[in-house]
Amino acid sequence: MDSGDLESRVSALEEQVQGLTGRVRATEHDAAAARVLAGAADRDVTEFREEIRDFRRATAASFNAMRQDFVDLRTHVDNGFMEIRGKFDVMAAGQQQIVDLLQRISAGSAR
Repeated sequence: MDSGDLESRVSALEEQVQGLTGRVRATEHDAAAARVLAGAADRDVTEFREEIRDFRRATAASFNAMRQDFVDLRTHVDNGFMEIRGKFDVMAAGQQQIVDLLQRISAGSAR
């Protein structure tokens, strides 16, 4: 073996090792950046889930409040109709008394 050939081969290997070392460092840097991005994405997903959960709760609370408003309104309307129905019943009874009185007066005049 020629010592000149050995030196050139060692030199070539050293260059390859330096190139590989650079690539390993770049890969380590990329992996670290990927971990940072993954951590940020994980936090974003967690925050997004919390926002969706909050939105669902707010929406459910809003619908429940609206439903209660409709129940209250219906109760109010039902009570109003019952009150009016009671007044109509009183008016009908009064009108019946007037009819009865008119019939008695009419029957007494006809004799």
